[in-house]
Amino acid sequence: MAPSNTNPVAVADEVLQKSRVTVVGSGNWGSVAAKLIASNTLNINSFHDEVRMWVFEDTLPSGEKLSEVINRTNENVKYLPGIKLPKNVVADPDIEHAVKDANMLVFVTPHQFMEGICKRLIGKIRKDAVAISLIKGMEVKKEGPCMISTLISEILGISCCVLMGANIANEIAVEKFSEATVGYRENKEIAEKWVRLFNTPYFMVSAVQDVEGVELCGTLKNVVALAAGFVDGLDMGNNTKAAIMRIGLREMKALSKLLFPSVKDNTFFESCGVADLITTCLGGRNRRCADAFARNGGKRSFDELEAEMLQGQKLQGVSTAKEVYEVLSHRGWLELFPLFSTVHEICSGRLAPSAIVEYTEHSARLPLL
Repeated sequence: MAPSNTNPVAVADEVLQKSRVTVVGSGNWGSVAAKLIASNTLNINSFHDEVRMWVFEDTLPSGEKLSEVINRTNENVKYLPGIKLPKNVVADPDIEHAVKDANMLVFVTPHQFMEGICKRLIGKIRKDAVAISLIKGMEVKKEGPCMISTLISEILGISCCVLMGANIANEIAVEKFSEATVGYRENKEIAEKWVRLFNTPYFMVSAVQDVEGVELCGTLKNVVALAAGFVDGLDMGNNTKAAIMRIGLREMKALSKLLFPSVKDNTFFESCGVADLITTCLGGRNRRCADAFARNGGKRSFDELEAEMLQGQKLQGVSTAKEVYEVLSHRGWLELFPLFSTVHEICSGRLAPSAIVEYTEHSARLPLL
C-alpha cells in the first residue's frame, strides 16, 4: 500500500480555516434559513457541516423543551411544523455557546429584540466573525433611524451584510422556487461567500452593493403590506390594491433616498424591492392581520390578532409603521408620505381602516422624489 502524502499540518489548517455558521434565531424564517444553510454546508468544503441554531427556549404543552424536541426529531414543531431540518442543524438554547466558535453569524429574530441580543454578545464572538441580517425593521433613536445591520456592526464591531427578498418562509420550506438579494458595502468577496451559503437550485441569490437600499426595501414593504391588508379587509378590489402598492413603492423609494442618498434606483427592481413588496402584499402575515383588523372595524387590537393568528410569530409591520412615523414626524416629512403616515394612524386607532383610500385629501404638498 502506497504511503499517504497527506500533510497532517495542512489538514489541520484546512479544518481551522473552514467557516462555522450559527443562526441566531429559530422562528419560522430562522428555521427555514437554517435548513437552506445546512443543506449547503454538507456539500461545500469551505464550511463545517454543523450549523448551530440559537433557540429562545420554550416549554411545549407536552412539558418538553423546544430545543430538545428539535434535536430529537429534526423538526421545529412550534414554528415550522411538518418540515424536517437537516440532521446537521443543532438547536442550542445557550446563545453564548451557540455563537462562540462561529465566524459567520446569521441574525434572524424580531427586530425589536436585536439591541438586547447584540449587547449580550459583546466579547462573546470571534474577532474574525462576520454577520448577515435577515431582519426587517429599524431602531429609532434620538439622532435618527438606525438600520439593524448598522446596529449589529456598531455594537459588535463586525461587518454586516443583509439578505432580503420575496421570501414567504413556508413556501421556501417546501422548496418552491424563490429569489433573494444580498446587500453588501465594500467587500464583494464576503458577499459572494454569503451567496454560496444560501444559494440552492430553488433559492436563487444575487448580490448588490447597497446595504441600506436592500434593507430599507425589506423594512418598509411591511408598512405597505398593512395598507394592502386594509384594502382587502374592506373588499375594495384589485384596482385599489394595485394603486396602494404603486403608491407604497413610490414612498419606499423616496424615503430610502431621503434617508440614505447612496441608495440605488436599481435596487428597487431586485427581489428585495418590487418582488418582495408584491409577495408580502399578496400573502404575508402583515397583510393577513391587517385584513382581519379591517374586517373587525379596527375594534380588535393588533396584539390580539397577532396572538390568535401567528402562533407565536411577531408582526413586524405595526412596530415599523410606528418607527417610520416617528422619523417622518421628527423631520417634518409627514405630508410628504401620506400613505406611511395614514397606516400608522389607522394602526394606532386615530383613523378608521377606510381612511387608507381617503388620505389623498391630505396629499403631499411637494412631489415625492
